[in-house]
Parts: sequence; C-alpha cells; structure tokens
Amino acid sequence: QVQLVESGGGLVQAGGSLKLSCAASGETSRVYATGWFRQAPGKEREFVGGIRWNGGGITYADSVKGRFTISRDSTMNTVNLQMSSVKPEDTAVYYCARSRRIGVSSAPDDYDSWGQGTQVTVSS
Repeated sequence: QVQLVESGGGLVQAGGSLKLSCAASGETSRVYATGWFRQAPGKEREFVGGIRWNGGGITYADSVKGRFTISRDSTMNTVNLQMSSVKPEDTAVYYCARSRRIGVSSAPDDYDSWGQGTQVTVSS
C-alpha cells in the first residue's frame, strides 16, 4: 500500500503561481502513473494532469495546458504540480493519486490510492 501526502496549497492571487507536491511513502516500487485531480464545491472530481513513473508521458487537461507543469523527483518519490497564471476557476481541493495503469489515465476509477487533498484558493 502506498501513502500519498499533498502539500503546498494555499491562497494565491489571480495571475500568481503556486507549487503543489505529492510525497509517496510505503509501497513505492510499483511502476504506475501518478495523476493530479481537483474538485471544486458542487462539482465532480476533475483530471488535471499526470505523469508516468519514469517521468514521461506527461498529460494535461485542456483547462490547464500551458499554465501547469508536472514533474517528478524519483529520488524523493515526489511528484510536483507547478501552477502558473492561476485563475479563480482553479480554486479547488487538489488531490494526487496513483494509477493502476502504467500510462496516464484521466479516469478517477483507474486510480487506487489517493492523498487527503490540499486546498487551493485563487482570489480575483
């Protein structure tokens, strides 16, 4: 079993930047993808982006493409989400999750381990 812990959330002004991190511990030897999702109040959980275990196959949702960057530090078992040019509509709880698949999937059901989430609030 893997444990995932997100950090780095907070309040940021529109147009600003924020970096989220997802630290994995426990069973980190599985070579599956890691994804980032977000959920705003009253909305369904939404795929943000993901990365394969080897750092390749990076995929983004259209809503964040060109503004968010995903990277991984394999030595620290950490996956980062660099958020830039943030907008009020980026306000949500952000979750990282580990996939059952090697490739990145946008479907939440393809992920079996989730962090507790970190709140990101973008003020206008």
